[in-house]
This record gives sequence, structure tokens and C-alpha cells, in this order.
Amino acid sequence: MSAFWITLLLLLVAASTLFLAAGWRQRNATDGDRDRLNKNFYQQRLIELEQDEAQGKVSERPEMVQELQQTLLTDIPSTAAMQAHNSSRWVLLPGVLVLVLVSCGMYLKTGGLAQVSSWFQVKAEYPQLRAQLMDPHGRPLSMDELGRLELGLRSQLQEQPNDLNGWAMLGRLGMVLNNATTARLAFQHALQLAPENLELQQDYAEVLARSSDPQDNRQAELLLNDLRKQQPQNLRVLGLFAFNAFQLQKYDSAISAWQTMLPLLPAGDQRITMVERSIEQAKTNAGQQNSGLAVKVALAAQAEKMLPPGGVMYISVTDGVSPVPVAVKRLPLSHFPLSLTLDDSNAMMPSRLLSAQHQVQARVRISRDGTANPQPGDWFGLSAVTPWDGHQSLTVEINQQQP
Repeated sequence: MSAFWITLLLLLVAASTLFLAAGWRQRNATDGDRDRLNKNFYQQRLIELEQDEAQGKVSERPEMVQELQQTLLTDIPSTAAMQAHNSSRWVLLPGVLVLVLVSCGMYLKTGGLAQVSSWFQVKAEYPQLRAQLMDPHGRPLSMDELGRLELGLRSQLQEQPNDLNGWAMLGRLGMVLNNATTARLAFQHALQLAPENLELQQDYAEVLARSSDPQDNRQAELLLNDLRKQQPQNLRVLGLFAFNAFQLQKYDSAISAWQTMLPLLPAGDQRITMVERSIEQAKTNAGQQNSGLAVKVALAAQAEKMLPPGGVMYISVTDGVSPVPVAVKRLPLSHFPLSLTLDDSNAMMPSRLLSAQHQVQARVRISRDGTANPQPGDWFGLSAVTPWDGHQSLTVEINQQQP
């Protein structure tokens, strides 16, 4: 920071010096020009007088020379005038002050002093933030601290452009901070330094696969194809390939990669459920999913006596854990018992499909006024939580009343 302020001070001193030098030089040049003109005029008149005297045109040459000398002496400024002239040079000092004030004011307004000060502070904090990040027992950095670490790392890489580990760290920080541009450029630079590094290739492929740009996704596909050939059982490569293929709507390729992953995952791994759901989602999107949940609805005798005219029946299916339905169907009241089927076309959200569930629970409610929210007095029935593989059916009896 001190070097910056020293440089700024030197620039101001240089500008002030040029300003003063220009003013003094102009005044000196004016005085010299006048003296030079007077001297040339005097010499020229002496020559003319000699020529006139030789030609007999003048007879009083000494008197005319004396008069010319008197005129020259009159044009020479007095000592007081010279002193006044020299003292007037000090009027340049207010100009220097204005120059300094205007320069400082413009810098404070447009020079980003606060940002520059913050940048210098980040550079000073960078070694400590990096050491804290690398310490396995240290306190995890907050998102704000990670942002300052990223800025400090970028500043360091300007001075050390061949730091492979630094570029790799910058790319991963960009991924954490959701800065895809920084991550992509950092991994590109790192791969220029180490093009055969498989871990860097995987990181770069992940950035491309998670991009919203289809061109990036296609580039990721090419890279991941090469990585699959080199590491056919690498779970990360398989997962990225499947995810990217799903993004490109190449569902058969995605399903194949996920199915390859399943036997490689250890028993009880939480990723198994996620992979299975992803497979079901891909099959549904590809039109390969034909499973549906058959629901048989019966009506208790007491509820049958109190059926509202013009009522509406809502059938909702959950996973038995979350109360948020994965599938919902709305039907007008009809004769009981009733049989119907729900499938992925009844899904509440495309990301939570009925076909991807491993257990289900059905709830049937009769709404007296047709509203989707339960109202006091509505009759409903609830099935047991049942394991489901796409073939079982559920039976629900409407035998309870909403309190």
C-alpha cells in the first residue's frame, strides 16, 4: 500500500513541477524576447545613421546616437519592476494547489479508493485464509471469506501464472461460489499446464456438464466419453456422464451409465436410492415407464349416508414419509366401490415421480365444496404405507371425518 501512495505523490509532484516550469519559462521567454528586440533595433539604427552620415543626409549623428541610447535605457525595466515581476511568479502557487485538489478530488470520486483499499486488505489476509482452508482442523470458511480468498488467489496468480495448484484451487472455489465463468477459465488454464491430469479433466467436465449452455454440455460429453474409456468404473465419471446425457435428453445413455453405477456402489449407500430414482425419471421422460398405481376406493356405510351433493373426490399419493403428495387426481363423486389408476402423468412435480417411489400411501378425501384444502367435516380414508415396485395395488376405505 505504501508503494501505491508513494507513486501517487510522485505523480502529483511531477505534475506540479511541470506546471511551475511552464509558467516560469513563459515569463523568462517574454523578457528575453523584449531585450533581444531592443538590442536588434538599436544596432540597426546605428547602421542606418552611419549610412546616412556617409551619404550626407544627416549632420547631427552624435546627437541622434545619444537620443537612441536614451531610448534604449528607457526600455530597460527598473530594479523595482524586476522585483515585482519576480514576485508575480508566486501567483502560480494557487494554481498548483488547485491542480492538487482537483486531482485528488477526481481520484476519490472515480478512482475506486474503497475498492482498492479492500483489495489491498484482501491481499494481506490471503495467506491466513488459505492456511485456514487447508487446515483440516480449522474453522470452515464462510461464503464471504471464500469470496475474499478467491480474490486474493486471483491476485497471486497474476504474479505466479504457472502455479498449477493455485489454478486448480481457483476453479474449485468458482464451483463452490457458483461462478461458472471463473471455474471454467481456471480449469482451462490448469489443463494447459497439466493436460494429462485426470482429476482436473473431471473437474472441468463437471463445470461443463452443469452449465446451462448446450454447447458446454456437448463439450462435456466428448470429454466424459474419453474419461469413461480411461476409467470405466470411476463412479464420478459415470455420474457426470449420466447427468450430462440426461441434460442432453439422451435418456438411453443416461440410464445405461446409472445402471453401470448401481453394482459399483457399496451396500446401504444413500446414492443407490438417488440413482434408482434418476433411472425411473429417465425412463419416464423417454416414454419407457408403464407402471401405475391401482387404487380401489370403498365407502363406509356411515359416510355413504352423508355424501354431499356435488361433492368432489381427491386421491393423493405420498411416499409415506413426507406429507407432500407425489401424485394427485381429482374426480367427481360416482358410485362406490371405485377403481382407478394413478401414474407419472399425475405427478405434482417432474422431479418427484410416482414411478421413482419405493413405498406409497394413498389418501382419499371427499370435499363438500370442491376445495383442495381439507375442511372440517370432510370424509376421508387412508391406506397403510406399502412397499411398491410398480405392480401392487392399494385399497382405501373412506371411514373417517375431518375434525
